[in-house]
Amino acid sequence: MSESVAFWLTIIVFGTTYLGLALGGFPGLRIDRTGIALTGAAAVLGCRLLTFDEAVQSVDFATIVLLLGMMIVVEYLRRAAFFDILAGRALAHVHQPSTLLAVVMLLSGVLSALLVNDVVCLALTPLVLHVTRHLKIDPKPHLIGLAIASNVGSTATLTGNPQNMIIGGLSQISYLRFAAKLAPIAIVGLVVSYLITLVLFRSALKAGPIDYMPQVDQPAPMHSKKKLLLIKSLIVTSAAVALFFAGAPMAIVALGAAAVLLLDRVKPEKIYHRVDWGLLVMFAGLFVVVHAFEVHVMRHAGVDQWTVLRTSPIAMLSVASAVLSNMVSNVPAVLLFKPIIPDMPSAMQETAWLALAMSSTLAGNLTLLGSVANLIVVEKARKSGVIITLADYCRAGVPITLVTLLIGMAWLAIATY
Repeated sequence: MSESVAFWLTIIVFGTTYLGLALGGFPGLRIDRTGIALTGAAAVLGCRLLTFDEAVQSVDFATIVLLLGMMIVVEYLRRAAFFDILAGRALAHVHQPSTLLAVVMLLSGVLSALLVNDVVCLALTPLVLHVTRHLKIDPKPHLIGLAIASNVGSTATLTGNPQNMIIGGLSQISYLRFAAKLAPIAIVGLVVSYLITLVLFRSALKAGPIDYMPQVDQPAPMHSKKKLLLIKSLIVTSAAVALFFAGAPMAIVALGAAAVLLLDRVKPEKIYHRVDWGLLVMFAGLFVVVHAFEVHVMRHAGVDQWTVLRTSPIAMLSVASAVLSNMVSNVPAVLLFKPIIPDMPSAMQETAWLALAMSSTLAGNLTLLGSVANLIVVEKARKSGVIITLADYCRAGVPITLVTLLIGMAWLAIATY
């Protein structure tokens, strides 16, 4: 196959795949984003743009294993009622709706920094709905705050969200160094997000003092088996986080933690059922499609000569990834930059990866479609009779995204130069 034919075939496959990701499907078909990524990878192989061995080698299995391991770890925490107990105790002394909002956003942000933000939203959304229903207060500000804080908090670490995990694998930045650079942005971002949400929803948060808390604050006595599961899950999770900070290989640590937890009397199929296998398949498919694009298109694009990336990498990457993250979702957007950043001057690459992680994550707050965490909160709320419209979310999401992105770019400019 000539280079010209391979070039145009790659453009067609790549463009069609990312168009489908942006649309969330194709008209007249029920295919989802996972199916689109898988079909794109099949097209790459079918058109012989990559050999099978090249396609296998293009998949970053360390990232996939890391995400799989963290999903299993968090599911054990959920089954052991960790989130219920933590939320109940944290909310026990809340006396104002504004304080409730602060506690919800703090819990969401901190947990999302240590665990995967999508799973944190999955666990905390029912609790927030339960609390606000019993207190007879508007749940919308608290649910929106939950989603926003999960995105902002997950900026802090490599295990906070899937796109950060990908960046960790591609950049080889250590867990500790990544946190040292981006955790300050997450901390300031959480404070700013709370203040903006508080101001914009002040009328809904002006309800009188809360006289009581619902039963979630006083969980029933735990069965001894569940208590043992909780203790084991907390020990394993704490050890894994400590090893992350110590610089141990994250994929191996996550896989080892999952393996230790699976050595239990809980039926494994109950755990496997909660794993987002579709997300893992989408990752694998996109790695193949993007690698074909790198081989047949980007290697001839002269990225190393793009002066704009040399003069203002933080601003350019932040703006570009923020826009793309809201067009095709943040994981596909991050993978778009996989063939670009390695061709930048070596002194700029770490800053570029950090800017990409920061902006693609914070951009998830712009609209409801910006991140999976947002969709989880909105969908679970809808099933409980609480409708969060696009306007409701964007009321806080747009200003928070713009302000936190500016904070992030300013901090990286100061911290890296």
